Amino acid sequence: MTSIDASSAAGHAPYVQSSARRTLKRFLRHRKGVFALGLLLAIALTVALGPLIYRVDPTKIDLMNTMAGPSAGHPLGTDENGRDVLARLLVGGQVSILVGLAAMAVSVGLGVLLGAAAGYFGGWTDRLLIQVIDGIMAVPLFFLWLIFLTSVPPTPLSIVLVIGCTSWMPTARVVRSEVLKTRELEFVEAARAIGSSRTRILFRHCMPQAISSIIVSATLAAAFAIISESALSFLGIGIQPPRPSWGNMLTGAQQYLFSQPALALYPGVAIVLLVLGFNLLGDAMRDVLNPRG
Repeated sequence: MTSIDASSAAGHAPYVQSSARRTLKRFLRHRKGVFALGLLLAIALTVALGPLIYRVDPTKIDLMNTMAGPSAGHPLGTDENGRDVLARLLVGGQVSILVGLAAMAVSVGLGVLLGAAAGYFGGWTDRLLIQVIDGIMAVPLFFLWLIFLTSVPPTPLSIVLVIGCTSWMPTARVVRSEVLKTRELEFVEAARAIGSSRTRILFRHCMPQAISSIIVSATLAAAFAIISESALSFLGIGIQPPRPSWGNMLTGAQQYLFSQPALALYPGVAIVLLVLGFNLLGDAMRDVLNPRG
């Protein structure tokens, strides 16, 4: 390595490190973001470690002990079938969060790939994407979900696919917009002039400029996917009993809203806190990654 290369390498590393440090410092000063991250970590650790500590079968039915109040044996009481509410809340949280995050990954993955292709290649690719987005968004999502989930068994995989494949449009629009702006910049033109392939230019030069927007979109997509899974389960076309989820816990509790409101309160509050955490984190990441707005 020449002295010039060495100095370039030596000078480049501190720049990357200082950039990361500045971003981290901005995030740590963002109270809303720190609160949101702490809330999400607390929920994730609770549902991940809770079933390992509280070893109670969430599907065990005890018809002699239905609608029992909190006790030493059942800290949050039992439901209409005598099942332990705390055990169902913990295991149901794992199901709801994993399905929601998997659906978010499908949604963001599709949005990034389609948006990047449309933004960079333009022409008929761009026009086709816009028409597809307009076509999907013209139909209420509920009808798309209903058509799909009444045609196939409502398994966790089918729920992930139906949510992910019907919610990628906002991410695609954001990525398309970022790539459209970036592809005409001087450093992209320089890469094109020296013979870099389209794929290399897209993923090496254009996509890094859209990372901050993708991160924000991912956090907001996670909130949407989790509340969508809960809504589908609540309507009876999502996660099916006896496997618990926060959505189908609400379904079972709806007829006891006045006599046993706690049965709906526990999963309802859990859903609200989780979605709130992702939304606040998305807002915070937008502020941190784009401080000048």
